[in-house]
Amino acid sequence: MGILTGKKALILGVANDKSIAWGITQAFREQGASVALSYLNEQLQKRVDPLAEEAGADFTFEMDVTNEDHYASMVKTVEEKWGKFDILVHSLAFADREDLKKRFTDTSREGFKLACDISAFSLIGLCHHLKPLMNDNAKVIAMTYHGSVKVMKGYNVMGVAKAALEASTRYLADDLGQDGISVNSISAGPIRTLAASGVPGLRSIFEVVEEKAPLRRNVTPSDVGGTAVYLASDLSSGVTGQVLYVDSGMSIMA
Repeated sequence: MGILTGKKALILGVANDKSIAWGITQAFREQGASVALSYLNEQLQKRVDPLAEEAGADFTFEMDVTNEDHYASMVKTVEEKWGKFDILVHSLAFADREDLKKRFTDTSREGFKLACDISAFSLIGLCHHLKPLMNDNAKVIAMTYHGSVKVMKGYNVMGVAKAALEASTRYLADDLGQDGISVNSISAGPIRTLAASGVPGLRSIFEVVEEKAPLRRNVTPSDVGGTAVYLASDLSSGVTGQVLYVDSGMSIMA
């Protein structure tokens, strides 16, 4: 019996077995939760389905958060498969690579809108559509990064989008608290994921973390998964609107 036994978790953002969302999926399953995984499109479904099978997921579903029709179909699928559920994990982010390579002042309007839409507004959209299906004491967990509050070279518009995500976490926590729903974010240190590969200069940060972070090591998806288990469980019943750092302590260093 794990501390999430009997809980049902929707996890959005598994791209491959290096994903933070995959680390969370594994941790949830180890603690007894039932899981369902999203995929962006048919091409990525080929990557997600084998992982879903490995994790023993109850089902998978297509979800492009920029497509309004997908929200309705997601709700229908979740309602048919589960009725209600307990945990929503938002591990979604995107920015045009060209906007990450340019000077920040050269960020395109469309690139700014797209990064904020996928990386931040989607959390609001998901909560809006899924709220009627959330059980009492449901938990919402979003993934963020320290580039939201400090300038990280090459992070550019993603930093702005993550800042919007963290602010959305706080406003959603206030709004959904009356429904008994907790909303928190995890700020993970740099991890070698598919998403991270698109950020120029991020590779050099791994060495800096190993040299200067209090724990002298980089974090893993498993580290993040452990914190997600805490936030998804009844152990965090009094915690909402927070950003919890899982970064080997790097964020405390000057």
